[in-house]
Amino acid sequence: MTSFIPPKASLWFEIPVTDMDAAQRFYGAVLQNTLSLEESGPNPIAMFTAREPGASGHVYPGKPAPAGTGPTVHLAVAAPLEDGMRRVTENGGKVVSPAIEIPAGRFAYCLDLDGNSFGLFVPTGSA
Repeated sequence: MTSFIPPKASLWFEIPVTDMDAAQRFYGAVLQNTLSLEESGPNPIAMFTAREPGASGHVYPGKPAPAGTGPTVHLAVAAPLEDGMRRVTENGGKVVSPAIEIPAGRFAYCLDLDGNSFGLFVPTGSA
């Protein structure tokens, strides 16, 4: 059997939300980034914006898993991490862990307006 080792293990993610407008505002405010609405496909999606190609994703009208039980997507946020954590709570989400330090950076677990689990991540070396 041959093995397949892709350049990136993750290529795209989708986050189901019950209110597209609220999700766009929430993630836009928390990440200080604009989600681009795309309505050319079978369902509307709001895509996360990134400078470089790679793993990205979108929010879409869907049925979220019960709060905190689905997969966790880690999203890049500008340093300092604590500012992003504050924006989560200011915009109606929940921070569910303290800042956690690992060799690759710092992150915190959070829940969005629908209870979707996500992490805020600041890579090591980010100012």
